[in-house]
Amino acid sequence: MSSDSRERIKQGELPLVLNGSAGRRLPLRILFVHRDVADVELCMQALKKAHFKVSADVVLTPDQFGAHFKSKFYDVVLAEYPSPNWEGRRELEMLRLRERQTPCIFLMDTVQPETVAELISSGAADCIGMDHVGHLPVAVRRALSENHLREERDRTEKKLRHSEARYRALVGNLTYGICRCNIKGKFLDVNPALATMLGYASREELLAVNLAADVLCDPAKRAQLLGQSADQHDADPLEVEWKRKNGATLKVRLSGREVKNEGETGSYEIIVENVTQQRKLEDHLRQQAAKDPLTGLANYRHLVETVDSEIKRSERTTREFALLFLDLDGLKQINDRFGHLVGSQALCRLADVLCICSRKVDTPARFGGDEFALVLPETGPAPANLVAQRICDSLANDGREPKLSVSIGVAIYPQDGENVDSLLGAADAALYAMKTRAHSTDAKTRTKTA
Repeated sequence: MSSDSRERIKQGELPLVLNGSAGRRLPLRILFVHRDVADVELCMQALKKAHFKVSADVVLTPDQFGAHFKSKFYDVVLAEYPSPNWEGRRELEMLRLRERQTPCIFLMDTVQPETVAELISSGAADCIGMDHVGHLPVAVRRALSENHLREERDRTEKKLRHSEARYRALVGNLTYGICRCNIKGKFLDVNPALATMLGYASREELLAVNLAADVLCDPAKRAQLLGQSADQHDADPLEVEWKRKNGATLKVRLSGREVKNEGETGSYEIIVENVTQQRKLEDHLRQQAAKDPLTGLANYRHLVETVDSEIKRSERTTREFALLFLDLDGLKQINDRFGHLVGSQALCRLADVLCICSRKVDTPARFGGDEFALVLPETGPAPANLVAQRICDSLANDGREPKLSVSIGVAIYPQDGENVDSLLGAADAALYAMKTRAHSTDAKTRTKTA
């Protein structure tokens, strides 16, 4: 929307509360930091079409922003960028100061990749161009989901810290394994906690095992163990994998010091902490942040990152790649006739077909709602269209009810787009061109039948 056609908001011109249509979802509370009433209305319309039940306040100045956050709770902030009243990072700084962080999505006339990267790295949840305001509901859902995962992670870590502190207070240093090794890594002494951690019945049994040799015989690992590494990237404590007596793998964090005693050529004291469960939790949270919770496919953010990586790789190799954009036909009718459980199962059926029809190097993803995508590295138009036809045939003949069909648009890099936004736009346009042709064919068929 051009600046000439905009109606700038003055204080008091727009009612502070905008009520969305009633729905079965929990209310979505939004704080707009925006001057343009037309853009605010476009955002509200897009969210209502996506079945959000919305209430929103609109502010213009930092003082109004701060006053509203002191008196109310909001699920998400939608902020104009750039804004003449303040810089976008100031909103992010104010949001970070709150005990419960609120995701912030910036609304922009023109999406510049460098600006987006800068804002995201500063803490923004996403950046949406007003010419693609239809992507806003997906961005809001993703931001809320990621915020929920972040809060769950923080709560879990807080519980773990509390539990760990309580346990340490009860049993002292017995939670940590302690060992003394010679310069070749042979155990000279171990404490009972290390024997228990590694599944051995006694200290004497563990003394016969040589677990620390790989660490102490490797100069780089030994330096990191002792906190002497010159590499800034190795400044963190050393983490390695050790085997329990039963063969199970443990992730352990090691820290140590060199000890020189009379009569000894030199030895090392090492403290061993079992961080296996902590790392499993972190891996799980990382996977959740990159996956769609319903289908298990890559989510929107992972899809965008993959397309961006493929663009960079294609710039190096000069090889094209394909992006397929898919839309499950008639999902609303399926939900209305069979119920939302069957509708969710239909989305999972399409996800299964995408996985079956994909290579290991391909990336199937759920874009949002009933829209999916498939990234095909080093693939031209002809092979991409063959994959699209195989997906259509596999879904139509999966032997389950109700029968499903899918519309697919194909875009090829670089001829159909040279950046993420233009490539997604080209695939989206190809998808809806296919839908238009299909509707036209159906209409002609019904006319001839009549």
